[in-house]
Amino acid sequence: MRVSPCPSAYLPVKRVIDLVVASVGLLIGAPVMAAIAVAVRRDVGSPVLFRQERPGRNGEPFQLVKFRTMREPRGIESDVERMTPLGRTLRSTSLDELPTLWNVFRGEMSLVGPRPLLMRYLERYSPTQMRRHEVRPGITGLAQVRGRNALTWEEKFAADVEYVERLSLRLDLQILGATISAVLTRHGISASDTETMPEFAGQGAAMESTRKHPTIRSLEKDA
Repeated sequence: MRVSPCPSAYLPVKRVIDLVVASVGLLIGAPVMAAIAVAVRRDVGSPVLFRQERPGRNGEPFQLVKFRTMREPRGIESDVERMTPLGRTLRSTSLDELPTLWNVFRGEMSLVGPRPLLMRYLERYSPTQMRRHEVRPGITGLAQVRGRNALTWEEKFAADVEYVERLSLRLDLQILGATISAVLTRHGISASDTETMPEFAGQGAAMESTRKHPTIRSLEKDA
């Protein structure tokens, strides 16, 4: 499913920033990532990296790379049961995302943008929700600084579309600054009743979820 590309003149500049920051981050972060890899191997097992096909810009698939935070299932287990203590720490500090800088370096992702979700969700989006794929997906985004997994699906998608419409260097810098604050306070890491977000079943399910889970907080526009 293809969407119209975002016409913003900022996109080429955004790509240069992504390339420079990802390059520096991969070089400086190499020792930290090596140490985390050893810890993940001991705590979670092999493989150390989690790889999964996700939709990028215009819905084109790519291989997302992160550190693993869950061990292999033993029978019927929930995400809560599979998550290890190390995995919870990596997620709450966002250190599991460090390998994703490789996706940014390759041009499959951006530092800031809508989070890449699952391929099977593509056919469940409304036309408006599909607009989140007009730009490259990001390591962090407007939805993440507004509450991350504490938000409902409908709230997250609304934030994603808002990001596409307001795309600018100023907004990206604002989101990156708010992300640092969110990581330090570990705000909105998990939904209220699960370690990860529940399955997105479609627009109707998202509206039902909105009635059950009010918004935690919002980032002030144009602050």
